[in-house]
Amino acid sequence: MRLPLLLVWLSSAVFAAETMRIAVGPESSKVMLEGDALRVGADADDAVFEAFATRRVSFALVEGKLMVEGSPSPARALRFRSGEDGSGVIAVNGVRVKGDVVVLFGKTQLAAVNVLGLEDYLVGVIGSEMPKSFPTEALKAQAIAARTYALNKKLEQYSQPYHLGSSVISQVYKGLDVEDPRTRDAVESTRGLVMTWQLQPIEAYFHSSCGGRTESGGDALGRDLPYLKAVDCPCGHLPTSHWTLNLKQADLKALGGTKAGALKVQGRSSTGRARRVEVGARSLDAVTFRERIGYMKLKSLHFEIEKSGDGWKVEGSGFGHGAGLCQWGARVYAEKGWDYRKILQHYYPGVELQTLYE
Repeated sequence: MRLPLLLVWLSSAVFAAETMRIAVGPESSKVMLEGDALRVGADADDAVFEAFATRRVSFALVEGKLMVEGSPSPARALRFRSGEDGSGVIAVNGVRVKGDVVVLFGKTQLAAVNVLGLEDYLVGVIGSEMPKSFPTEALKAQAIAARTYALNKKLEQYSQPYHLGSSVISQVYKGLDVEDPRTRDAVESTRGLVMTWQLQPIEAYFHSSCGGRTESGGDALGRDLPYLKAVDCPCGHLPTSHWTLNLKQADLKALGGTKAGALKVQGRSSTGRARRVEVGARSLDAVTFRERIGYMKLKSLHFEIEKSGDGWKVEGSGFGHGAGLCQWGARVYAEKGWDYRKILQHYYPGVELQTLYE
């Protein structure tokens, strides 16, 4: 009886259009759009679009007003498309995208929101999140995880100006410049396929490398999700999973630590990842510690610390929060002959794969 119930649920307006609203880049006081045969209308799917005078248009936020080419706009949101049928390309601050682009008031400043079909969005995500050289079954697994994550966030943010950003905080999305035949095939061959738990898209988190064992949802995200359990992963045997970082006393001072020689892990999760770190006379949550050091420098919370000269040597494994799909692990499993279903059911135990639309 589950499939009929799911189809009833999908008859709601949430998935009717199969579109996403993606903030391209961070909110800013200035936005630049460029495209051939630009047309402008209201921010509505059934809006009437009229030809715009130029192929480039600048926006600015000045004293709480939306300025278009230096003149105040009576509207708080303007929607642009390229070409009579909207099939052209628009560059948003240099990022080339398909679909419409809305410039509107965001949470704090102006937001440039790309409105496009979910499947087209996914091609820009897969090309940004996973190397196109990875095996086909790994790319398919990534496509399904990204689709599921996007639909989950769409439900969560349905009444907001946009559903997702375009950075690592959401899913990395770089538009047309990362499209590739292999990533598009991975998206198209899994069209509409998502992972569900109790008939809803799951929070399908993923990361680059777990270092040998994934993290539970409770430890990684603070939410004990039934399908995010710690599982073994073959990526721990890969050289790419291991890294070293050297920290100096000045790095600790920037974190508020002043006591020389005091840098150590105070507690760990069941998979060995740091929970708290002593920094001088302070105790920091490990997630905060990583954020302040820098996500690209301190690549994960799976690390050991030892004194080294006038600083500290940090040796770790993995890259990312460690919950859900491990991309490098998926590559290894695909090379061993696993298909995308087996890969996903390993990293998200207990989920169902359902086709929500075709």
